[in-house]
Amino acid sequence: MQSFAQKVAVITGAGSGMGRYLAILIAKAGGDVVICDVNDESLAETKTLLHKYNVAVSSHILDVADKDAIKALPEKVIAQHGKVDLVFNNAGVTFDSTFENLAEEQWDSVMDINLHGVVNMTRAFMPYLKDRPEAAIVNTSSIFGMVAVAKQSVYHATKYAVRGFTESLVKEQKGTSVQVHCVHPGHIGTNILSTAKFNEDDTTGPGSSLGLGDKTREEMGDMFKTHGMHPSRAAEIILKGVKKKKARIFVGLDAKLIDLSQRLMPNHYEKLWPIFMLPLFFLRNKKAIKDL
Repeated sequence: MQSFAQKVAVITGAGSGMGRYLAILIAKAGGDVVICDVNDESLAETKTLLHKYNVAVSSHILDVADKDAIKALPEKVIAQHGKVDLVFNNAGVTFDSTFENLAEEQWDSVMDINLHGVVNMTRAFMPYLKDRPEAAIVNTSSIFGMVAVAKQSVYHATKYAVRGFTESLVKEQKGTSVQVHCVHPGHIGTNILSTAKFNEDDTTGPGSSLGLGDKTREEMGDMFKTHGMHPSRAAEIILKGVKKKKARIFVGLDAKLIDLSQRLMPNHYEKLWPIFMLPLFFLRNKKAIKDL
């Protein structure tokens, strides 16, 4: 896909983070955007930011765990925009808990958003995408679809599954007009840890399972957002990957290095992380793209 001009892109999780900046960058490139999020306030903020661009914008309050709402979305998009060319399955959540302490309904909730939402969006929009001369499905997995840490079993289960689902789609759609991409972000400065759910019974904060010390949840959330790559840069990398037709898009040097650690030491990759990650603190680009 050489250009996003005159394209129509549907983006979930567009109320903040990478989803918000994917919408902004596509609008800046001349593409129409359909922004979706479960949070009406943050979605309205994204829509306001898009007003400066001369493109069509529509917004939908959407819980990607709601299968019926997803089924109804394509016809709404076609009615408003006449077509759809790209679908970015970006919405996601995490739940910080050991598997033993994670209730069945908590497990199912994360599964419904992170995995079933991706599958159902893909199923709903695929027929419309295949009618286009060029189209793309962009599914967000994670570097945690490559490696695992403690207390993130359900997150890992979904992100590994998104990876497998997407890589199978890549092979199935080879030779068609539909490009398929799997995105593996590293440390991006988003609210995912600040908004993460957790069990009160767990005495340690999420920092311990990520090798970042025994920090409170508030400290960990602030640190994660402050020190990560700015989501506008992440969105830029993703869109460059789509243009270059990369089936697997790693976002950030840390993502590439963690993937390398898994290849070098499949059973003990975490032993390499202190060596790999220390220089990144000084190299990471935390600034936003200024001309958005």
